[in-house]
Amino acid sequence: MLETSARLLRLLSLFQARRDWTGSELAERLGVTTRTVRNDVERLRELGYPVEARPGVAGGYRLGPGAALPPLLLDDEEAVAVALGLRVAAGGAVVGIEETSLSALAKLQSILPTRLRHRVESFASHALPVPARGTAVDAEVLTTLALACRDHLALRFDYEAHSGTPTRRATEPYRLVHRRQRWYLFAWDLERADWRTFRADRISPIGPPGPRFTPRSTPPDSEIAARVDSGVARAPWRYTARVIVHASADYVRSRIPTPIDIEQLAADRCAFEPGSDDPDRLALYLGMLEADFEVVDAPELAAALERIVARYQRAIGVRPIDAEH
Repeated sequence: MLETSARLLRLLSLFQARRDWTGSELAERLGVTTRTVRNDVERLRELGYPVEARPGVAGGYRLGPGAALPPLLLDDEEAVAVALGLRVAAGGAVVGIEETSLSALAKLQSILPTRLRHRVESFASHALPVPARGTAVDAEVLTTLALACRDHLALRFDYEAHSGTPTRRATEPYRLVHRRQRWYLFAWDLERADWRTFRADRISPIGPPGPRFTPRSTPPDSEIAARVDSGVARAPWRYTARVIVHASADYVRSRIPTPIDIEQLAADRCAFEPGSDDPDRLALYLGMLEADFEVVDAPELAAALERIVARYQRAIGVRPIDAEH
């Protein structure tokens, strides 16, 4: 059994990890009786933490807003600084910590006093961000998605499909995944009765999340990440091309960050069908394979390659080939 002080810190951690708990759930996690849980809740209240209690069979406890910031006990200035820093990091300013930054931001945002939350929002609304390589996502939208995932709250939102067609979705959100400088929401689509992946920058939440839903059995995190990767790879690009690469399929897979179907033609030849919304970007992407390749029946890509070749020739003082004839 945990000592009282250690148990109180553990109880605070549980309140931050999930919004609502029943007394029996907390007792099981802490290895104590429900009476001890009630006593510990009273101790937290005496220390200034507004733990809210709900009566009845479906009742329980939650940590209300306006609490001191456990367990670091940050002062006001530190809390604002941390929240702003997490917003920047969640946007991809530091590669590799986007998801953990968003998780920490969601925890902090849920307990920030109103006066501090207004300061953070005021700074964010007047600060001019430096454009990143990925598509920008509003921090408030990300926080809303993260809290809905954490607290198992149903979420309705307007969504812009890849084609630009607006749709309205009703979902049970489960995970936020960061891939290739973009955020994706992995959720159960209630209308389609299936798992779906949504780009966060195309989501416009409709009202606050809610009500709570009973969590479904979800795939392992590794499988969720693989599904997101697969969905990104199968996106309906405006331009696609069949490309024959003079290298093995294993080599090409090692150069591509997302899963993709590759056809092995010979020991040193394979074919695949990459896509992009911009043929010039696709041409540059193929150049980074660092292998010879052939373009099959893709005039837009062929034209993009010719433009890049001419540009590089001019860069080194060579007259473009088309200008010599």
